[in-house]
Amino acid sequence: MKKLILASALSLCSFGALAQVAVIVNPSNANALDAETIKKIYLGKAKSFDNGNKVNPATQNGTAIADEFNSKVVGKSSSQLNAYWSKLVFTGKGTPPEKFDSDQAVIDFVAANGDSIGYIDSSKATDKVKVIATF
Repeated sequence: MKKLILASALSLCSFGALAQVAVIVNPSNANALDAETIKKIYLGKAKSFDNGNKVNPATQNGTAIADEFNSKVVGKSSSQLNAYWSKLVFTGKGTPPEKFDSDQAVIDFVAANGDSIGYIDSSKATDKVKVIATF
């Protein structure tokens, strides 16, 4: 019985780790972004969309989906990314993305700002935002 409970718990944990990340923008945003450009935005190396409009990235603070995004898209752990941004801020070379505590907060921010980009759990996407990539 203990083995069955352990196996069930492990299988539930693995489902949580397989969440798909959806990168979202405001529905009025017509820009197309590839994975490399999205990565550059979240590393502060790209500061505008293809059309020249300034990009306003939103990130999540300490959520499982943030860990997935950072790993799959940015190629860094959350702690590595925090250290990266701390260095840029300290040297005056960058401003990190605005942090939010939930998918819904990111959706609300992106829906209200035409120049924004964010990421959420793909199962939480609504018609208030446009999904431009999934990872």
